[in-house]
Amino acid sequence: MPYVVGLTGGIGSGKSTMGDLFLALGVPVIDADIIARQVVEKGSPLLAELSNHFGTDVLTEQGELNRAKLREIIFSHPDEKAWLNQLLHPAIRNEMLAQVERCLQPYVILMVPLLIENNLTHLCNRILVVDVLPETQIERAIKRDNHKAEIIRNIIASQVSREKRLSYADDIIDNNKPLEQSLEKIKMQINELHQIYLKKAEEKQCQN
Repeated sequence: MPYVVGLTGGIGSGKSTMGDLFLALGVPVIDADIIARQVVEKGSPLLAELSNHFGTDVLTEQGELNRAKLREIIFSHPDEKAWLNQLLHPAIRNEMLAQVERCLQPYVILMVPLLIENNLTHLCNRILVVDVLPETQIERAIKRDNHKAEIIRNIIASQVSREKRLSYADDIIDNNKPLEQSLEKIKMQINELHQIYLKKAEEKQCQN
């Protein structure tokens, strides 16, 4: 079992960018968002359950999941969000763990947006938080996802507070500045973290 670093942050924080930088160093990145898409691919049993529950409005003309429509529903109706979580989370968690166990490298990045909210911190040996201000989250998420500000605020409100997220952090990357201004500094920080994680992984292996 490799050393597991949980990478998390609120919506619009830049987790994917950080994951890509670890990938460039040859570190495996297990992305919960990718797995979440895979378990509801066209023709999957879970997508059929979603369609039966929410109606065909949550499907595109091609029979795939309409993520924007589903997000709009669940962040306006907390009960529906709870139902969705009960359906999807076990499948996503099982696939994440299976991928971790197959990893042969010293350590792996487990990138989970709701790592804290879904009580998954116990799966990690260390937690890395990408930190941004709420106003930065809103600005970036609107630009990226083309959602209304109200939906983005609802999503932020459904996640743990910035203060609580930071309280779980062993390491923090400040990603408030535009990437073009801070990329080189962030790369340096990730290179330093990479060396720390390799050392931690080696220590873990020696203890086993």
